[in-house]
Amino acid sequence: MPRLSRSTPSMDPDAFPADRFVLRGADYALDCRPGSPEAGGAHVMGILNVTPDSFSDGGQYVTVEKAVSRAAEMLSEGASIIDVGGESTRPGADPVSKEDERDRVVPVIDALADQFPEAVVSVDTYKPDVARAALAAGADVVNDVTGLRHGPEMAEAAADWKVPLMLMHSAGEPGDLTRPREYADVTAEVRDGLARAVETARQAGVEQVVVDPGFGFGKSDAENLRLLNEIDELLTLNCPVLVGVSRKSTIGATLGTPDNPAPVDERLYGSLGATAAAVTRGATIVRTHDVAPTVDLLKVLGATLRQR
Repeated sequence: MPRLSRSTPSMDPDAFPADRFVLRGADYALDCRPGSPEAGGAHVMGILNVTPDSFSDGGQYVTVEKAVSRAAEMLSEGASIIDVGGESTRPGADPVSKEDERDRVVPVIDALADQFPEAVVSVDTYKPDVARAALAAGADVVNDVTGLRHGPEMAEAAADWKVPLMLMHSAGEPGDLTRPREYADVTAEVRDGLARAVETARQAGVEQVVVDPGFGFGKSDAENLRLLNEIDELLTLNCPVLVGVSRKSTIGATLGTPDNPAPVDERLYGSLGATAAAVTRGATIVRTHDVAPTVDLLKVLGATLRQR
């Protein structure tokens, strides 16, 4: 595909087909067209890690009660989606069996579906068996950080349940997703990798696909920042774009240095800056630990972008 120019991309929602950019379930519709009045700047996906070892919030929400309380807080702050994950992708994290991961996420999702039936809940997993169990418990979306490379039958699960499938670009195997790789042209290679994943999903019958460039997964700091500035090239895949920059190592290195990065708990403002850059380039779903500040940022950013 040819590169788009580096001019500011269109923020006219009518330029993006609703059948591809509006995510729909039995009880919800999320307009993810760039510039749409509903999305404003973008929809916020709140991170809910029910893990003991995630890099930022590991161990904080390992009980159902604590997880539900955190979800309630994020929903009250304006989150559109709650993303429940049972396996850490931080460097050096140990793989989790599908049985253990299922036991972590299913009770939480079941409780969320019962207490917040209006909430859109996604399950962050690359294991089809876990995804099916989560969908049976009430999940509305599947978020696969391997982009169908680890379990292509994940596409069949999403198609069977008629739910949106989020596909992130990454390389390597689970447990080794963040090790830097070599790219001749990171944006082109990420776009082409995601194009293959989207095609696999479409062939399996998935009607709603979201793509994620995988910020922080196997890319250098410079490559991560370039991807943010070239998010609009992913819109050529005819799918909404999700970004997850919250508290990532590139934010820490940019605020400090690669050898002396800013601590994880001091990366909020840098994360917000990166979020703004991605949304102005066309991202319409933002995955974050910090829901309230991100919602405030996007309200102002969305109002500003609509004045063009």
